[in-house]
Amino acid sequence: MLLETRTKIACNNEYDTLKKVIVCDPKYMTIREVINETQKHYKEDNISIDIAMKQHKKFVELLKEQNVEVINLPSLKKYHEQVFTRDIGFVIGEIIFVANMANEARIGEEDILKNYLEGDVISYYNLIGDQIEGGDVLIDGRNIYIGLSNRTNESAVHHMQKLLPRYTIIPISFKEKYLHLDCVFNIISPHEALYYPEAFDEGTLKELKNHYDLIPVCQSEQFSLGTNVFSVGNKKIFSLITNKKINTALSERGYSVIEVEFSEIIKSGGSFRCCTLPILRK
Repeated sequence: MLLETRTKIACNNEYDTLKKVIVCDPKYMTIREVINETQKHYKEDNISIDIAMKQHKKFVELLKEQNVEVINLPSLKKYHEQVFTRDIGFVIGEIIFVANMANEARIGEEDILKNYLEGDVISYYNLIGDQIEGGDVLIDGRNIYIGLSNRTNESAVHHMQKLLPRYTIIPISFKEKYLHLDCVFNIISPHEALYYPEAFDEGTLKELKNHYDLIPVCQSEQFSLGTNVFSVGNKKIFSLITNKKINTALSERGYSVIEVEFSEIIKSGGSFRCCTLPILRK
């Protein structure tokens, strides 16, 4: 762990005003080995890197229009999923945790994040030994929701609780076929969250309903990752342009929905939240 920090790091929830975020171009994005359910549907068509690059570039331009500082990690040819920077780390309070990747195809991506952090003299906590990825970690004040998935295990949950005694770690179970928690659940305000009802059992739904007014995502829009929106603060949310039902529901609740075409990138199983690693919200 580094001793000196020059750059401010802080995230206390999923919806405060975004100031700084880490992304990575989908320069080498391809479906080589199927590693999630969504990729099964697109393996034959695969991914047009040219289209994916254009869509990602537009997304980054729109982030900058919202006065967000965008940090672009270098793309390496051997990592085909690098666009999904959310998974390689996460910030809780003023600590950035570097994740321990579960899938062999993605092991090593976290080293590129560490190189950036060390180069900019940013302290970090390197999680070693427990499987945990940022797509399973959602923050809301002193409550940290961690999804139990193929990519995040129970020992990681226990470890996080020991590391963060002032926080309440809430493990969330969901159906195994959904890759990460943020593919079926996403917090968008202190009292509202998106969710896909079919992903959870009754006990888990009761737990979530105790904390939030849950906004359901239908089956067709869950397949296009309707829950995986991305808030930049002030009730402004990035969402897929074709997810009309959820976009309408958000607009009716007073959100300003920034509709973006992201069809090529979601073929690999992730959308706006998956493609962003916020390191400063305030």
